[in-house]
Amino acid sequence: MITSRLRTLRDHIRWAVSRFHGEELYFGHGTDNAWDEARLLVLGAVHLPFQIADSYLDCRLEEDEIAHIQALLKRRIEDRVPVPYLLNEAWFCGMSFIVDERVLIPRSPIGELIEDGFSPWLANPPARILDLCTGSGCIGIACADVFQDAEVALADLSFEALEVANQNIERHGLEERVYTVQGDGFDGLPGQRFDLIVSNPPYVDAEDFADMPDEYQHEPELGLACGDDGLNLVRRMLAEAADHLTEKGLLIVEVGNSQVHVEALYPEVDFHWLEFQRGGHGVFMLSAAQCREHQALFASRI
Repeated sequence: MITSRLRTLRDHIRWAVSRFHGEELYFGHGTDNAWDEARLLVLGAVHLPFQIADSYLDCRLEEDEIAHIQALLKRRIEDRVPVPYLLNEAWFCGMSFIVDERVLIPRSPIGELIEDGFSPWLANPPARILDLCTGSGCIGIACADVFQDAEVALADLSFEALEVANQNIERHGLEERVYTVQGDGFDGLPGQRFDLIVSNPPYVDAEDFADMPDEYQHEPELGLACGDDGLNLVRRMLAEAADHLTEKGLLIVEVGNSQVHVEALYPEVDFHWLEFQRGGHGVFMLSAAQCREHQALFASRI
């Protein structure tokens, strides 16, 4: 039970940090420690920015604000609901996105590539970009923010996810350049080619999925798990990518811990595994030429 003696923002953050440690919560959906998690939840609950001056933390709260904060803290602790779902907001590439349990919470290291304009890998700004398995639309929308003349397609199998993606397109005023496409993999994009295809597909293998902390059980399984080795969709994407890339296009795909399965399945292919200054791993890049060169091989291993 949350004590009624908690009156200020600081009181609630301090109490939450202690409880988060005591309950051994998992932090991996926007923060990596109990203090940041508690601060994000408490301040977000009353619509205050994370970076607010500490002097504001001693402001006394209204009764309705206390009730709202404590209800969210209860769900975070007892039900293990990740903070972005409690606040219906996540941040990616410095941009705010609507999120709920229809989509994964944005956290891809691909964000670092987007912020750098995919330098030095892209010789010219892409005219057409595809965010395959888009979920909330965060990757494609962030790309549209960086490449302001590009047309961006957000593709996903889930109609529910695309409802969220469309909300985020509208949130950022990108209706003229960014659009959604429903389909399984490339199925909704016949004959279309792109200068850049970026994908954070479901890639968690069966063993890792079984071991995931409770917080991940709130995310859609469709966006996480994808077969025993996590590569059911990635195999198809690789086999079909050459047909959807322009001559000098790039394919960038996140596979996380399933990197080991990719390397074992395709030892003949020289995947370029990207490195990240802010952490993250398991993201490969292939050129359109490589996709064409190995297309028969990829097709043979679906």
